[in-house]
Amino acid sequence: MKNIFFIAIMIMIFTVHSAVYNPLKVSSQHKIKTIDLTISDQQRKRNIPIRVYLPSTKTAAPLILFSHGLGGSRKTCAYLGKHWAARGYIAIFIQHPGSDESVWKNQPRNSRMAALKKAANFYNFMLRVKDIPAVLDQLERWNVTDHHTLKGRLNLKQIGMSGHSFGAITTQAVSGQHTYRGTSILTDSRIKAALAFSPSSPRRGTPERAFGKVKIPWMIMTGTKDVAFIGATNVKSRLAVFQALPPRAKYEVVLYNAEHSAFTQRALPGDSEPRNPNHHQAIKALSTAFWDSYLRSDGAAKAWFDGNGPSSVLEKNDRWQTK
Repeated sequence: MKNIFFIAIMIMIFTVHSAVYNPLKVSSQHKIKTIDLTISDQQRKRNIPIRVYLPSTKTAAPLILFSHGLGGSRKTCAYLGKHWAARGYIAIFIQHPGSDESVWKNQPRNSRMAALKKAANFYNFMLRVKDIPAVLDQLERWNVTDHHTLKGRLNLKQIGMSGHSFGAITTQAVSGQHTYRGTSILTDSRIKAALAFSPSSPRRGTPERAFGKVKIPWMIMTGTKDVAFIGATNVKSRLAVFQALPPRAKYEVVLYNAEHSAFTQRALPGDSEPRNPNHHQAIKALSTAFWDSYLRSDGAAKAWFDGNGPSSVLEKNDRWQTK
């Protein structure tokens, strides 16, 4: 009888904690520091700009990396960096030279599209993919360097990887995607969870071969009108990623009427839909609950995430799937 009573009390406590979990809640006292740094990869003679969103807490915090889309920069998707940092994460937004804003900024308007298309190549993809371990290696060094801003601030055992569009492809490559030959040579084992905004299926091989052996938690976010203005990736290709993932800790969000730009801060050429302010709210909430569940092992977050939490932030025509 005592055991039954104890179990009942624990269930009540757990239910209360789950009910009050709110991934959008941010303390007004939480001050975020933004720091711009440059990582020098001596081996490749390559400088990689990063923007660090640093929470006010002084203890070591889980780390989230973000890779921008074609033509973006470390300033891209600042709304995510600010929110994740306000929730206690250290967010590192990486800029990839060769496929960043420098591709189009100094070009005449009528030449910008051609310049971007030219930059969307395999060479720049490999540069991006190799930027990720280079950044992590340097962060490991800074974490133990006296007098450095990041000394002791990084929990490098809990690392999340994320990115949009070309950044989603980068995320996929380092987070468990296999090549059409069945290898996963680009995977970085330090990454514990991955979130891809506007993902893509491979052009060679099948989605099943590419994603069927992913071992870590993945979340996919896309939209019913998520078509990029460069490249041949369509909505069908994006949806095929989730379908090909193995079971266990895999999630998909499909935002109704969301175009490719819905995950960024501004409209893109060719957009036809008005921006829906709830999209960013849903993106912040679901991404935060995902990180809390798998980088912090937060039981209340997991209960919200696996329960009715997602439906509370999504609209009726949005789609939410798990497996």
